[in-house]
Amino acid sequence: MDLGLSGRTFVVTAASSGLGLAGARALAAEGANVVMVARRADVLERQARGIGERARPMAADLTDPDTPRRAVRTAVDSFGGIDGALVSVGGPAAGSVLGTDDQTYLDAVESVMLPAVRTARAVVSERPDARLAFVLSSSARSPLPAMAPSNATRGGLAMLVSQLADEIGPHGGRAVGLMPGTIATPRITQLHGSGHQGSRAATEGRIPLGRLGRPEEFGSVAAFMLSDQASYVTGCLIPVDGGALRVP
Repeated sequence: MDLGLSGRTFVVTAASSGLGLAGARALAAEGANVVMVARRADVLERQARGIGERARPMAADLTDPDTPRRAVRTAVDSFGGIDGALVSVGGPAAGSVLGTDDQTYLDAVESVMLPAVRTARAVVSERPDARLAFVLSSSARSPLPAMAPSNATRGGLAMLVSQLADEIGPHGGRAVGLMPGTIATPRITQLHGSGHQGSRAATEGRIPLGRLGRPEEFGSVAAFMLSDQASYVTGCLIPVDGGALRVP
């Protein structure tokens, strides 16, 4: 299937590892150009070299309000335009609802919600019919234990994705939320090690497919949702979780 991504250009955030990197690789494999944004310059440049001439690394912190605008300008200057973005943001600290202090909740808004909104704003200001995919979590539909800051912000961002789809739809733009379950990324490995998500074996036992997802499996879904082949899909949340989510 030709996804129609050849020559398209996307900003991909948190692109030095994990789901952001998987998305950048999948898009580039389909012929798209990617502006890869992440904080760790050395790691980011190495990953961009691995992708090749379709990738441009931009070392920056997504919590800096100016980063999304700079990323869009890099796309325009490097590839002549922009078509959309795959927006992956930081993972908030773990914590219970009542045991989490105000500052931790505020930090979660600063690291999750505001960077995503700013990126959407910057992309749509350049390209009103942009294609936007936001990396959320299954917590957008069902809360994860001991992850209150993430549950609050990703759930809220999921509602904004639906509203954003309404706002940009008349111009031909699309917005979707992607809900990865437990994908074998460095962050998930860290959470398993800390005990916040239990053991890996216990996690796999709760997944109907009986295993963690692979980053490339998520990347393929992200590329499809940003492609011409998904041109009539918008305003929805797509689970990529091996069947683990038990709510509609």
